[in-house]
Amino acid sequence: MSSNNNEFAVIGTNPVRPDGVDKVTGHAIYGADVKLQGMLHGKVLRSPHAHALIKSIDFSKALKLPGVHAVITHDDFPEPSEKIMQTIRGAQPAAWDTERIMARRKVLFRGHPVAAICATDIHIAEDAINLIEVEYEVLPAVTTIEDALNPNAPILHDDGLSELVDGLFEEVEGQPSNIARTMELRMGDLDQGFADADIIIDRVYETAMAHQGYIEPHNGTAIWNRDGKLTVWTSTQGAFGIRQNLARTLNLSLGDLRVIPAEIGGGFGAKNVVYLEPIAALLSKKSGRPVQLSMNRTEVLEATGPTSGTRCFIKIGAKNDGELVAADLRLEYEAGAYPGSPVAGGARCALATYDIPNQRIIGLDIVVNRPKVAAYRAPGAPASGFGVEAVLDELARMIEVDPMKLRQKNGTSEGMPRSDGAVHGSIGVQEVITATMTHPHYLSEITKPDIGRGVAMGFWQNGGGESSAYANLHENGTVTLVTGSVDIGGQRAALAMQFAETLGIPYEDINSLVGDTDTIGYTGNTGGSRTTFATGWAVYQAALDIRTQIEERVASIWEVDTVDVNYNAKDATIYGPDNQKMTFKEISRRLPTTGGMIQGQADLVSTNVGKIGECYGAHIADVEVDRETGKVTVLRYTAIQDVGRAIHPDYCEGQIQGGAVQGIGMALNEEYVYSENGEMLNSSFLDYRMPVSNDLPMIDTVMVEVPNPGHPYGVRGVGEVPIIPPLAAIANAIFDAVGVRVQNLPASPQVLLEEMEVIKD
Repeated sequence: MSSNNNEFAVIGTNPVRPDGVDKVTGHAIYGADVKLQGMLHGKVLRSPHAHALIKSIDFSKALKLPGVHAVITHDDFPEPSEKIMQTIRGAQPAAWDTERIMARRKVLFRGHPVAAICATDIHIAEDAINLIEVEYEVLPAVTTIEDALNPNAPILHDDGLSELVDGLFEEVEGQPSNIARTMELRMGDLDQGFADADIIIDRVYETAMAHQGYIEPHNGTAIWNRDGKLTVWTSTQGAFGIRQNLARTLNLSLGDLRVIPAEIGGGFGAKNVVYLEPIAALLSKKSGRPVQLSMNRTEVLEATGPTSGTRCFIKIGAKNDGELVAADLRLEYEAGAYPGSPVAGGARCALATYDIPNQRIIGLDIVVNRPKVAAYRAPGAPASGFGVEAVLDELARMIEVDPMKLRQKNGTSEGMPRSDGAVHGSIGVQEVITATMTHPHYLSEITKPDIGRGVAMGFWQNGGGESSAYANLHENGTVTLVTGSVDIGGQRAALAMQFAETLGIPYEDINSLVGDTDTIGYTGNTGGSRTTFATGWAVYQAALDIRTQIEERVASIWEVDTVDVNYNAKDATIYGPDNQKMTFKEISRRLPTTGGMIQGQADLVSTNVGKIGECYGAHIADVEVDRETGKVTVLRYTAIQDVGRAIHPDYCEGQIQGGAVQGIGMALNEEYVYSENGEMLNSSFLDYRMPVSNDLPMIDTVMVEVPNPGHPYGVRGVGEVPIIPPLAAIANAIFDAVGVRVQNLPASPQVLLEEMEVIKD
């Protein structure tokens, strides 16, 4: 529970979420629920090969099937108006984005779209897909980092497009390679740091490609009107990002595009990417009818963006007393078929919890014949954090010091530099460490064999960016609050709470809505733990705008200067000279007769008005290892995190618990299993094993509140950090239980049995 309820009226409470009733009663409209008059149903033909040249495509038989209205291939996509596009991870050939959506000359992963069709019903569309004949020239598949880095490896991007961007791919011994850019972060004198070290630990850690596991598959519905305007409904974390991508892919003006976000059945970063929307749009244009496409689960797993598989080389030097003096990291991340892994996130976050004066972090973005990766909750950080936190556990045991005391000794603080050159602001590292070391879970004893305890920490920098908020004040005193942030974790409630607090009105009097690209100003994607902070700033400013207008309106009614009128948010009352006063409800009733309705508005970049609050967490895991089967059972789990100020404590707790479970899944169960030819062998939830409720104990949470001074209500992001510590916490607990130092996750029963057998020998 929040400790700040005495300070605020609304913030720190747990009101009912605005979308709750619709969701539990089945009235919420998700992407696949959109129904339009005359709507056709589409299906995508996907490559059965991970790497192959497309020699020919013959869809003549499919077109003859009754009920089929249109077929498209890559030839139906326009040429990009610009040859190079800018992404958050640098410049890339614009044609790649189109080719990812629909293959042109070459398929680069199993499930890569080759053609698409629309028909009067889904069954006809499925039959028609099977009538399309494609001739392939199969090429050797590159499915692992090790294979990709082999000097003799097939080159995925050999069509010359990469030459449009200078230095997009590294050369190895003067030859093209599958390494898409190398990044490097440096601080201090690395050689001197290791020379000063008494202890040096040098290890390699690997993590598997893993999926976000959202319930709702990707979908898209489009109607391309005869006036050239395109409207799209989709499940997305950011309508404006989808609009930008569609405009670029289809060579449309932004003004000719409207994107309407439906309710979203999970995303965790992965629903910021377009897959089906451009296909639905072109099928609609070609058929003259609205078209809807949805993926099945196999298509989601084979053809959308999971997180990277990784290989991390971790070298850390320390003094005999545990002082960390040097760190050298080489992070190799799978990008999938096209460049753009989250290796930069892994590099920024790996060492950000600690004060290490001498460090180097090298990050490699490596293409392989797998689907292009997408964001997944704290993108890149869980893998690099696993390696660093596992080494620190090993160091603590080597020098016989409590693992949290080691972290306490080396924990960073305000004013210290991060690996990426940024300087820490107000942060709660030491507060989190103290809360962990004093927690009953940490202080409890383990008395049974084969049970172990592990700890680990994690960091995420959180996000800001552009956001918009519009608030319409109605004459009954209620407010309709519209923002551009898609709600994936309770944002409608958290934003309405900040608005209510600013005006001093009841939360229940606010109707919190998500707008589309035609009804609200530009707003960045919901992701990276930016929304409650950044859109919260916009909401706060919109509320202040309403307050100012109310003061002006009341001053006019009283015929006094505006400076003599004061809005008091404590009781939502406007005070003036001569003991005059008017409540919020009273002025609302008088709006129609005193100048009309009032709208508050804010379109802003949050970083122009506040400072993003960095976030830290620490997790404690108790596990039991069955020596006969290799099965790991999580017995007890506690997640401690600096949440800034908990706007809605229940939501904060849910975010922490959900992230912890996903991280535990990456540690114990979850992985993409591929054959040598690039076929995914576990492309269903029957075979891709995620933790379910009966696999885990209750995830206990401790919310440490160190308010962010860069936000009016102290907001930090919450949702990213909790997925980072579980990988190392579980691995460290396994070592404590049975003496096996797991360096390759997930720690499946087979892996543990093999490792325990090695120990016996």
